[in-house]
Amino acid sequence: MDFFISSAWAQNGAPPPGGGIMPTLIMVGLFFAFMYFLIIRPQMKRQKEHRQLIDGLEKGNEVITSGGLAGKVREIGENFIVLEVSDDVRIKVQKQSVSSVVPKGTLDSN
Repeated sequence: MDFFISSAWAQNGAPPPGGGIMPTLIMVGLFFAFMYFLIIRPQMKRQKEHRQLIDGLEKGNEVITSGGLAGKVREIGENFIVLEVSDDVRIKVQKQSVSSVVPKGTLDSN
């Protein structure tokens, strides 16, 4: 418990309080390691998977956007895709808004 509460030392012959800078550096290093493995690394993994999903889009894929729209990919551009959400109803959305690709035939079953 001496780590959290400093001990009361007598005035004569007592060691000086504080353990130097090394314990502080160790705690800062542990904090950054904790942040990296629990926050930064999983986020980078999700970004990589989403980038692969976007790069793998093809005409005819059935997708769901982050806004909840479901449709078939009809055209693929640099930054946008055209989704057919119903017969002859097409909308243009950003590629980054695609959240998942569903198996073919999923939208026709409804």
